[in-house]
Amino acid sequence: MKNQILNNSSTDPNKILPIHYPWAREHYKNGVANSWVPQEIPMQQDIELWKKQGGLTEEERRMILWNLGFFSTAESLTANNIVLSIYRHITNPECRQYLLRQAYEEAVHTETFIYCCDSLGLNPDEIYNMYLSVPSIKKKDDFVVSITKSILDPNFTTTGAENIQKFVYDLVGYYVIMEGIFFYAGFAMMLSLLRLNKMVGVGEQFQYILRDESVHLAFGSDLINAIVAENPEIWTEDFKKSISEIIIKSLELEDEYARDCLPRGILGLRSDVIRQYLEYIVDRRLERIHLPKIYNTPTPFPWMSEIIDLKKEKNFFETRVNEYQTGGNLSWE
Repeated sequence: MKNQILNNSSTDPNKILPIHYPWAREHYKNGVANSWVPQEIPMQQDIELWKKQGGLTEEERRMILWNLGFFSTAESLTANNIVLSIYRHITNPECRQYLLRQAYEEAVHTETFIYCCDSLGLNPDEIYNMYLSVPSIKKKDDFVVSITKSILDPNFTTTGAENIQKFVYDLVGYYVIMEGIFFYAGFAMMLSLLRLNKMVGVGEQFQYILRDESVHLAFGSDLINAIVAENPEIWTEDFKKSISEIIIKSLELEDEYARDCLPRGILGLRSDVIRQYLEYIVDRRLERIHLPKIYNTPTPFPWMSEIIDLKKEKNFFETRVNEYQTGGNLSWE
C-alpha cells in the first residue's frame, strides 16, 4: 500500500523512520527552535504601569482585557481538539511528533495567561468567563465549535470521501480559522502596544505566541494540502466554495470582535485598519490551501512579518530574553 496520511493500515505509529512527510519534521524542529516559557519574561514594568493611576487609558485596559479573555480560553479549546481529536486520526509518526510538540506549546500558552493574571492581579473569573460574558468573543468560540464538531464524535472515522471532507473541514476550522484568523486582530493590537513600550512583558509573550502560531498554521496548512493531494476526489467545487464561505464568515466575526475591542481608535489603530489587515490575512490563508484570493488588500502592518522573522536568543544562566537576531526559518504570517 502506498504511503498515505489517512486510512493507512500499514502505518506503524511507533516507527518514525524513514520520514515520509519531511515538512512535518521541519515544523517540529522549528517549534523546538522557538522554545520559551512565560516565567523567563520579567513583568515588573507591566505591574507598575497597570497599577499606576493614569498609566493606561480605559480604552487600552479594555483592549488588553478583551485579548487576554479571548486567548486564555481559545488556547485551551485548541489543545483539547489536538489531543482528543486530531491525534487520534493522524497516525503518521512524524505528524504525531509535531502534534505532541504543538500540544506542549498550547500548554505553555495557557500558562502564559495564568502568569499574566497572577502578575497583574486580575480577577481570573472575569478573564476566563469572557467567552460567555462578551458577545463578540462568544460568537467566535461558538463558531469554531460549530464547524469542528464532526471529529469530536467518538464514532467518527475518516473512511470514505464524505468523512475525509468533514475531517478537512474541521482542520480548516482548527488551523486556518481559529489559529490563523481569530488570533490575528489580537496580535496586531497587543504588539502595537509593545511597539509603544507599553506592557512590554505581556507584549513579548504575545510575540512568542505569534511565532508559535505561525508554525502551527504552517503545519495545519501542509496537513490539509497533503490530505487533499492524496484524496483529490474530495476537492470538489462545492467543497472549496464551502471552505471559502466559512473563512469569509470568520473574517466578519473577527472584524466584529475588533470593533468591540476598539470602539474608538487608540495606539494608531482603528477598527477599519484592523479590517484591512484581516482581509490581507484571509487572502494569505486562502492561498496557502490553494484557494483563490478574494480581497487583494495590502497589509497596513508590514512590521508584523518582521516580528515573526525574529529568532530568539536566550541566556539560560540569567533565565531571561536578552537579545534578538534575524532568523530565516520563520517567514510565513
